[in-house]
Amino acid sequence: MKFETKFQEIIPRTHDVTSFRFPRPAELDYKPGQFFFITLKQGDKELSKHFSFSSSPTEKDYIEFTKKFTDHEYSLALKATKIGDWARIDAPYGQFTFEGEYPKIALLGGGIGITPLMSFCKNATDKALSSKITLFYGCRTENDLAFKAELEELAQKNKNLKLVFMVAEPTAQWKGATGIINAEMIKQQLPDYKENVFYTCGPPPMVKAMETLVESLGLPKAQLKLEYFTGYP
Repeated sequence: MKFETKFQEIIPRTHDVTSFRFPRPAELDYKPGQFFFITLKQGDKELSKHFSFSSSPTEKDYIEFTKKFTDHEYSLALKATKIGDWARIDAPYGQFTFEGEYPKIALLGGGIGITPLMSFCKNATDKALSSKITLFYGCRTENDLAFKAELEELAQKNKNLKLVFMVAEPTAQWKGATGIINAEMIKQQLPDYKENVFYTCGPPPMVKAMETLVESLGLPKAQLKLEYFTGYP
């Protein structure tokens, strides 16, 4: 469906990542992991881009997307938006979804690729799905981990959700895993990895790396679901 709306809430997540919320029309139905197109106005020009929902279908009052700011035209226009500004939304799209179809899944996310995975985790927790979910989420530094506190809160509520955060350039204060997502990390944290369906999403280079990683684990392509963030950044 297509509809015009206004920015309802703007929530900083990290130093360069922000979430944007809009009122959710009662008739809008979507699945966790899907995406939508958002059109902004910049003077007389309209700018359009697509983003994954970082909200969950269980959240009835709003829909949300989350963006890492860059120096690109759309990003600069978005950074200048204020609550009450106009937008047009076209939703939903995409087949990269999870609603409990598999008993065990592993989510491989890096940077802003966390957004649809956040939707998965929130939806699974709110609906008390029995699926076991292991989230591997890597960033350059601990300050780049978007939704860390929110994910930890979900894991407190959901005994089937396991979180593995890792950073490539840790500070002395970081107590979690270091480096990048690799085969040894997966084998260590997820001994039954062969029983899992893997999901990975993000910029093409990251997704390609995760695709190669899953292949190196000896898993068939049927056990890997991919979502490329085309048009990134």
